[in-house]
Formats: sequence, C-alpha cells, structure tokens
Amino acid sequence: MGAAVDILMAGSLAIIPAQDSTPPPAESRTMHATAGQMLDLAEQFARRGSLREAETILSLLSHDPNPDVRNEARFRLAKLLQSQGKTSSAAVLLRQIIDEKSDAAVVRLELAQLLEKLGDVDGALRQVRAAQAGGLPLSVARLVDRYSEALRASRPFGASFELGLAPDSNINRATRSDTLGTVFGNFDIGNESQAKSGVGLELRGQAYRRFELRGDTRLLVRLSGSGDLYRASEFNDIAVDLAAGPELRIGRSRVNVEAGATQRWFGQKPFIRSVRLATTLAQPPGRRTQLRLSAAAAIVDNQLNNREDGEQYWGDASVERALSAMNGVALTVSLARESLKDPAYSTTSWRAGLLGWQDIGRMTLTAAAQYGRLHADERLVLFPEKRSEQYYQLSLGATFRRLTFHGFAPVARFTIERNRSSIAFYDYKRTRSEIGVTRAF
Repeated sequence: MGAAVDILMAGSLAIIPAQDSTPPPAESRTMHATAGQMLDLAEQFARRGSLREAETILSLLSHDPNPDVRNEARFRLAKLLQSQGKTSSAAVLLRQIIDEKSDAAVVRLELAQLLEKLGDVDGALRQVRAAQAGGLPLSVARLVDRYSEALRASRPFGASFELGLAPDSNINRATRSDTLGTVFGNFDIGNESQAKSGVGLELRGQAYRRFELRGDTRLLVRLSGSGDLYRASEFNDIAVDLAAGPELRIGRSRVNVEAGATQRWFGQKPFIRSVRLATTLAQPPGRRTQLRLSAAAAIVDNQLNNREDGEQYWGDASVERALSAMNGVALTVSLARESLKDPAYSTTSWRAGLLGWQDIGRMTLTAAAQYGRLHADERLVLFPEKRSEQYYQLSLGATFRRLTFHGFAPVARFTIERNRSSIAFYDYKRTRSEIGVTRAF
C-alpha cells in the first residue's frame, strides 16, 4: 500500500485550497497520495453516501501495478457495488481477484454468496469446494460447512443464456458413405441423406422459479430451450422442455423429483415428443467432493416413425472433486435403455466420461473425453446384422474472463465425435467448433 498515486482532481473530487491562496486552473491541480490514503478517502466518501466518488477512486486503484493494491480495491469496489444491487458486476470483480490470487479463500466465499444470489447454486458450491481444497483454519472450515448446507436453500428465480456460432462438419450426424450394405446387396445412398456441413447459430437458455411449500420443501418450475439454426432450414434442430416438481433437503442432501415434457423439431417439422418422470440426488460426501445420482423414465412418441415409439429409461452417476483451488475433475457414468415398438430399434447403451478443468490467470481451460457402447435387441429386416456401435468424443474449451463484458465472457470449444456402427446409416464422424458468449462466473 506504499505506492504513491498522482490524481488529476476535478469536479467533486477537487481539493479545496486555503482561503488566502489563489487556486490554479482545475485541470492543473493534482494530489499526491499513497494508495492507502486513497483507499481511506474512498471509504470516507462511501460513509458520507458519495458512492460515485468512492467508485471512481476504487476503479482507478483496481488497475494499480501493485497486485495487493488493485485486489484490495477490487474487493472494496465489489462490496460497494453489491450494496447497490449490482450483483453481477460485483461477482466479475471477485472472479478477477481469484484469477490472480487463487488461494484467496475469503474472496471465494464472497463470490459463492453472490453466485447464490444470481441463482447459480452449483457454481457457488464449486467455489466453496475450491476454497476448502486450498485449506482453511478449523474455525473457518466449520463456518464454511454450515454455509455450504445453507446453499441448498437457493434463489427463488433466475435465468441463463448462451449464444454462439458453431461451424459443424456434420450438422445432420449422417454417414459419408455412398453405399448401404443390405441383405439384397449394396444400395446407393442419396446425396440428401449424406453428411452436410454448415455454420449454425447456437442458442441455449433456461429460466426457473421456486415456490415455497412447507419446511425445507420447494416447488421448482423450469423452462429450457435449445436451438441449432442453419441457413438450410431443413437441418434446424430445436427443442423446448418444461418441468416441475418438489425440491427437498434431507440432511446434507438435495433431492429433486420432477415431471417434464419435451418437444423437439428437426427441419421445422415435429420430430420427437416425450413425457418423463425423473429424480436427482445431490450429496457432498466430503468438503471437496460432490456426488450426483439421477434416474428417469419417459414415454416417447416419434412423430416421423411410429416403430420408434415406446419407453426410455436412463440413469447416471457423477462425482466432482476439487483437486486444488485452481483445478478439479469430474467422472460420469450413464446407462440407457430404449424399449420401443420395434425390437430392432430397441437398444441398450452406456457411456463413461471424464472432465477436467484448470484456471490459468483469467482463463479457464476444460478438457473432456467420452466413450460408450450401444447394442440393439434385434436386426432390422433390411440389414444382415444387429446394430452395434462404439462412440468416442473429445473436446477442449476455454473461457476468457479477461474480455468480460456485462457479466458475459467469450467462450470457445472444439469437439471431435466418432460413432462406429455396424450399419452405415448410423456411422458418422463430426467436428464442431463453438465461438460465443456465456456467463463469466
């Protein structure tokens, strides 16, 4: 805090000269003060209710070359903005401090509280786990444990949104093969049924509302949607989902039971309609670990092929662990069963995935890999063997918080998919790039 600060004073921040002196022009008056003195001055302005002047000083100091000075200024400015209801801007400042000082446990806990207010309970819990991974004094750790449990009583309403451009080598997940092997020999595959590339507009959004019921029980209502839109509208893929159900707290666990309905369109035409019943259990087995279990059953109406109507069942288990304050991993295993009208379309499948993330300065890198298998009950009459597949996916992503604007930051992702199938129609390769904006925290 010993760095000197030279500030050109004007307007309400001008230093008033003694009565017997002749004031110089406003643009030439300067004040020489240490950073500590300027922080004290900002505090005095804030106490008097002169919030604009306090913000001006703290904003200036938040760019000080001394990291201790600028992070102290950011922290105080975040608290000031929070007092004015500017929660999103305050959260961005706290995230900047953590980017430079990953072991700032107090700042992480402040950020967790803001994320909770913004409705991002999972993000808040992730910050709590990161703080605990960095090590906390016993007395503080006990307070954090209680706060972690209190996070289960989350914000009553909220929304999120993501927008981006997505160049895709295979927008219809189709084969590149020219022929299709059948029991009658090889058939030609028409150009319209082969893989198509394109650049799409990617939209993702969700809004939710919680209603108090009784005790620790709430009713959660969610509306979410997604869309991949292309110039060639016959490849547009749009989905809307509405779900509602109770949320319960049982000890340290969160349980959500919901009924939902989904409508999906492909090529501007109704594709799949379904209703489901699902349940999710979130349990922290340790201070640095989060366990999530979910299961669901659905009735599916394929509006293009009645033989694919039927029932779906699936479940997954995931474990997320903070390895340190700057990185972590998550492991997910899922099982799925489709019991459809035609046994040749009925399948059993599983997938396993591993995700890792690493904070580097004001950037977060993610890397993920998935592998899975699928087998059909029977073969389709046209084909010599049953459908059997191996699925691979690799992806890399980065969020650039240095370029944060109004709570959003640029994000980039690159994904490679490969589905090896015994039936050419289901055999495809795909690479997809996504460049867009998402919330910065």
